[in-house]
Amino acid sequence: MKNNRQFTKILGVGAYVPEKVVTNDDLCKIVDTSDEWIQSRTGIRERRIARADQTTSDLCVCAARRAMENANISVGDIDLILTGTITSDTAFPSTSTFVQKKLGVKDIPCIDYNVACSGLQYGLEIARSFIESQRYKKILLICGDKLSAVTDWQDRSTCVLFGDGAGAIVLSATEKEEENSIIDILLGANGEHTEILMMPAGGSREPASEESVKGRRHFLKMSGRDVFREAVKIMGSCAQEILDRNGMSANDVDFVVTHQANWRIIDAIRERLNVPSEKVCVTIDKYGNTSASSCIIAIDSLIGSNKIVPGSKVLTVSFGAGLTWGAAILKF
Repeated sequence: MKNNRQFTKILGVGAYVPEKVVTNDDLCKIVDTSDEWIQSRTGIRERRIARADQTTSDLCVCAARRAMENANISVGDIDLILTGTITSDTAFPSTSTFVQKKLGVKDIPCIDYNVACSGLQYGLEIARSFIESQRYKKILLICGDKLSAVTDWQDRSTCVLFGDGAGAIVLSATEKEEENSIIDILLGANGEHTEILMMPAGGSREPASEESVKGRRHFLKMSGRDVFREAVKIMGSCAQEILDRNGMSANDVDFVVTHQANWRIIDAIRERLNVPSEKVCVTIDKYGNTSASSCIIAIDSLIGSNKIVPGSKVLTVSFGAGLTWGAAILKF
């Protein structure tokens, strides 16, 4: 094993959202709501919904191919696949193995992890650890979810919030410190709040039964007020802490990319960090809450519009079920 220190470089980013657009007016036809009510409370105008025959791994594969194309590598160059998801194709095997099969690569490790909307930051930490321990050279990190599969379309308080999508990042080892893309990562969790955002049935605690199906307990359940309160508090403090411990302020980053859960949460974080709105990326209006992929989709949109350029620094922060949270400062 080499003694030289190894750093982690972002080679390419890619994202995918399904073609089907579901607007707020479309939702008004199935639940008692309105476009004005949804936009005023969430900032969402529309979201993308996968076809019935599309799985989470299908979304992930599309994002992965785009990331590899942007990284100018082939699938044969990848030596580890990491997938963050809460909507696995099946309870087992892992979604990563389905991704591996569909990409046509064999014999490399495949790992799933479940931290909900904090998947980007947790995935970056896992990938960085693997790379800097010199175990792996190129890692395909994917975050993807088909949230429409676990959304209760009879519950107007939650069905308006979510969309489907996937994002992927190719990470590579480099011995050049100036090419290091990960300045810092901060993670956390608090299991005392597991009940405020969860899918109650389908696991070992409550296996599927006639009663669980009738009770619609295989769908996502959320205590909206509790989630909002904790998200604003934790994401704000998490973002400030990672800046402080690196001797930085929000003025030292070019963009702030938060988890796209609710426009009011995003704006509260912006006010907490005291950054101008033009430095905060917002995609929730077009895609809704796509769980862990939302930050990657937002970063991909900034790259696609040539706003992120070589040397750009991005602060990204997320919050999800668990409760889990994470922040990362990235350099492109």
